[in-house]
Amino acid sequence: MTKAQYWLSGSALFLFFLLYFGCKTKPPAQQEIEKSRLLNAEQTDVNVLIKEAKAEMTSGQQAEVFLLEESLAEITTNDTLKIDTYKQLASKWFSLGYPGISGYYAQEIAALENNEESWSIAGTTFTICVQRSEVKKVREFCTNRAIQAFESAISLNPDNVQHKVNLALCYTENPPADNPMKGILMLRSLDDENPENALVNTSLARLAIQTGQFDRAIQRLQTVLGNEPENNTANCLMGQAYEKAGKAEMALPFKEKCNTIN
Repeated sequence: MTKAQYWLSGSALFLFFLLYFGCKTKPPAQQEIEKSRLLNAEQTDVNVLIKEAKAEMTSGQQAEVFLLEESLAEITTNDTLKIDTYKQLASKWFSLGYPGISGYYAQEIAALENNEESWSIAGTTFTICVQRSEVKKVREFCTNRAIQAFESAISLNPDNVQHKVNLALCYTENPPADNPMKGILMLRSLDDENPENALVNTSLARLAIQTGQFDRAIQRLQTVLGNEPENNTANCLMGQAYEKAGKAEMALPFKEKCNTIN
């Protein structure tokens, strides 16, 4: 079982395969400036989110969280024990339905481990928060933190397209007010650089389906399936694209293959 599965088991792990688009990596000094800007722009902080969440929880749930918080408070210098407790807190908050708080603890893990997988997990968890929350201050908190996490992952491995796809999709989930097309433009840039990349094409196909551009989605998915006939995401999306285009008979084999692979 991977580190991601360790604490996100049974949750929305499909988001690990969300696609992300490329921006060029930034110098460390610029990254620190942007990190500071993002965090200063937050409309809330994790302590406020935790306080509000606890007010909604049962006494039993509060007790479970309290015990973990007490365990964490007793750890002063042992990073291994601290990481283990952070993982338990991240898992607990996720299972309680608070991915924003879970992401905070995942971010604490990433700060200690400082590897691309940990930062990707943190960014993914915050992205789940962006998708699920309808509260503006929570969405902004999670968007800013997701961007920071994915950019940290990219800085450690600039060649990993998945991190870039995840970052772009974060921008499409909650576009910046001053640049609403940012995520789409990142997608287009990655498409130019990686015209046959499965992650890029399936992400663009998914967005095309959402906007009713079914022929474009089908064309991109044909590219993916021509190279990877067993690609689960592409088969499932192809079934959706044909069905929404009113071609149920053509959709059927892809839907059957999608269910079989799943």
